Amino acid sequence: MAASLQSANPTLSRTLASPNKPSSFATFRSPFLRFNSTSVASNFKPLVSREASSSFVTRSAAEPQERKTFHGLCYVVGDNIDTDQIIPAEFLTLVPSNPEEYEKLGSYALVGLPASYKERFVQPGEMKTKYSIIIGGENFGCGSSREHAPVCLGAAGAKAVVAQSYARIFFRNSVATGEVYPLDSEVRVCDECTTGDVATVELREGDSILINHTTGKEYKLKPIGDAGPVIDAGGIFAYARKAGMIPSAAA
Repeated sequence: MAASLQSANPTLSRTLASPNKPSSFATFRSPFLRFNSTSVASNFKPLVSREASSSFVTRSAAEPQERKTFHGLCYVVGDNIDTDQIIPAEFLTLVPSNPEEYEKLGSYALVGLPASYKERFVQPGEMKTKYSIIIGGENFGCGSSREHAPVCLGAAGAKAVVAQSYARIFFRNSVATGEVYPLDSEVRVCDECTTGDVATVELREGDSILINHTTGKEYKLKPIGDAGPVIDAGGIFAYARKAGMIPSAAA
């Protein structure tokens, strides 16, 4: 996945690496998965089936997300929300491939936000959040490259992040893990929404939309492009298995 998002602006070119350049896939190492570039062809084809894949080890239930509609409460943050705020380093010892630790990781999502955020994303003593849509400003997910950042948001129950822009590493990790959909807004939605607003995100083949039912406003979201089918499948490894690029766990 190291070369899958080559544009400095992830809202523009999100095509996967060319099959004529397999060397652009560097060996991928993480606390979650092991991936060798030589074992996978880079001919990424759109998926037809969206059945669950029990072999993907990052997601607790190992189920691909449905790429349709997300409805729920919004949690609004500002600009430059870094990965230390999303998941502090002290919790990086939790291993997402362990279902119990995956769930516990979700309970710490966004716990590093400053005290100016009066409302906690996950209430103390709870394992899941009541907010399914996160709305942010510029440069969401900046900082270190920890994959725990999108993983903890998905583990907490978030389905999508809508931000003005992303740190490229956070966008890439969101796609690779299949935990949340990182969607780009065309305007500063974070300035027009409030934590607790009721909203719907509709993912479409072209432009997606965010509807704030509390204010009655609707916002156009930029297409997620070729990253969408990978997230639909539950992440890069589930996608590769579905496409027949690597053998399934049962093989």
